This record gives sequence, C-alpha cells and structure tokens, in this order.
Amino acid sequence: MVSFLKEAEELFEEYKDYAPSHKEICEIIENKEFLTKEDLAKLLNVNSKEDIMLMAKKAQKLTCENFGKVILLYAPLYIANYCQNGCVYCGFSCRKKYKREKLSFERIENELRKMKEEGIDSVIILTGEDRINSSVEYIEKACRIATDLMSEVSIEVYPLYEEEYRRLSSIGVVGITMYQETYQREDYDKLHPFGPKKDFEFRLNAPERALKAGFHEVCVGPLLGLSEPKKDVLCAILHAEYLLDKFPKAEISISFPRFRSAGTDFIPSYTVSDKEFIKFLIIARLYLPRVGIVVSTRERPSLRDALIDVCVTKMSAGSKTTVGGYAEEKDEDAEAQFEVEDRRSVSEVVDVIIKKGLRPEFTNWVKGVKSV
Repeated sequence: MVSFLKEAEELFEEYKDYAPSHKEICEIIENKEFLTKEDLAKLLNVNSKEDIMLMAKKAQKLTCENFGKVILLYAPLYIANYCQNGCVYCGFSCRKKYKREKLSFERIENELRKMKEEGIDSVIILTGEDRINSSVEYIEKACRIATDLMSEVSIEVYPLYEEEYRRLSSIGVVGITMYQETYQREDYDKLHPFGPKKDFEFRLNAPERALKAGFHEVCVGPLLGLSEPKKDVLCAILHAEYLLDKFPKAEISISFPRFRSAGTDFIPSYTVSDKEFIKFLIIARLYLPRVGIVVSTRERPSLRDALIDVCVTKMSAGSKTTVGGYAEEKDEDAEAQFEVEDRRSVSEVVDVIIKKGLRPEFTNWVKGVKSV
C-alpha cells in the first residue's frame, strides 16, 4: 500500500524545482490522452494564469465526458464530538476544553428529517475519534436510522477494522470519507502527538479495508496547509489512482480541503492561494478523468460557483459543522469543527447549479436514481 507514497516522494524530489515551458504544457494538455506520473509532477509547478486556463478548458471537457452535467449534493451530520486525539489543529481535539455532546437516537432522527425537508437525500454521518462515547454500535444504530430515511448514507468517522466496515455495509452504508490530513509522516507525527489517530498506516489503509468489506464509494485527500501542499496533493492523487486500479468498480473521489480556523491557536505552516487550490483540482481531473472531485462549504460561494462547471462533481450544501444544527439552532462560531465559508441554503446552491445549465442530484446518479 505504501508503495505509492514512496513513488510520490521520489517524483516530488525529482521535479520540485522543474519549471515546464508553455510549449511543454501545451504538448501535455493537447496531445496526450493520458498523462504520465512525470506529467503530473510537472503540471503541479505551473504558475501562469494562461497555462492554468488552458488546463481548465481540458478539465472541463473531461468532466463533461465522464460525468455529464450532474452535480451531486450532500450534507454532513455530526452526531458526536467526543475525541481522544490530541490533534493540534482540530476543533474536536481533546486538547480543546469545551462541553462535548452526543446526539440521542431520537435527536439523530429529528436532524435527518429536518435535512430531508430541506431537500437533502445524501448524508455523511460524522463523529470524533472516541470508541467509548461514539462506539461502533452507536454509529451502526445511527446509520440504520439514516438508511431508513435517506437514499445514500456514508460515514466520516475514525478508522474501523474490516469486519466493522462489513457490519455497516450490510445495513446499507455505501461510502467512506477518510482524510489522511497529511501524507508526510514526520509532519503527521508532530500534528498528532497522542491518541489513536497517531497510527499513520492504520488510517492510510482504512479506505482499502472499507472497499474490501463491501463499500462502493471512497473519498480521500489531505488537509491543505498542514504540510507541503504540492507534495500532499501528489500523494493524494496517487492514492486515488492506487484505489482505482485495485477496485475498478468502486467510485473513488478526491478532495483538497484547505485549513480553516477551528478555535485553536494553531497556525498552519503553509497557505494555499485560490490560484493554487484551483490548479490542484484541475490537475486531479487531468490525471484522473473519472475520479470524483468534492468541494465542501469550507470554500467561499464565489469560488465554489466558479468550479462547478469545470471539474467538480460533488459538493456539500446547507452544511452544519456543529453536533446537530439542522433541527436545533447552534452557535456555529463557538461549537463547529471548522469555519464554514459558504452558508447558503440548499435551495440557493441548487439555483446556482441550474443557472449554469447543470443538474443537481441529491442521490447518486451512477446508481440510476431520481433527480431533483
């Protein structure tokens, strides 16, 4: 599994100072049906707006060819924020002292029904990493409620064992999101000083365990800003490729969330500009034409809107990053895992998608389900 990481590190070191010419970029974009790993490493160093626009046009074409005009919408539901990890950057870290909360099953159902009323039919169930307060049994029961109400249920919880993923798959959970945070081990160790999350490889291998257990969808990626962004993006793209090659029938997605303040004193080592962020998403599409690309409400509305018809296939809408927050009003500034930039309602996001000539979906279109 870690072979792709070694390959990514070697590629990054070989090409980190490489500056491709405009002619070489045109040759890669216009004359190649499939990019090589060397092409990928070279394109990560593109800086000119003219070249990024050229790449964007090709990315737009590939997105339309592979995904049509559909944008899948989803929303997260945080059901608990107990956590045993000491992550230095996270709003749920046990280093941060505030009142923890865990939804009862009745409140989970109320939240899901409220989300359903707002038009959401695809949900991701989230918890912090605490096997005592957010046990597998608790997550399983919450997912049972969700699968009764929603057409698609995924999870973003702590890494599970294969048999635990199999239990969730058997009740209708189809997807897992697992951010590695950073693929750089040395930085990873510093950012996660204690707690179960300190196990780098157990987290890295979680998507593969889920797919072996019967899950159909996986989303991977880093949290940009925690380590060298180009290197993390290169690792994430090769991670997605590894999963695509090993599980060709699965739906593999990639996401590059940027660090947002989470009520801690953590200052990220790197800042990723809008230009770089856009470039990373475009390059992911150029190298992996059939990979899903997810953009969350961490990003501001104008930027999300600009990306909708270029390379994005899935986005969150009407998101709350507090525990609950849909049926019960919460103070998002004080209780959220991270700051949300796009606070528009589901209907407002839908209107933008339609105005761009695209079709919003609330269930996974690959499975031939209903549209909005």
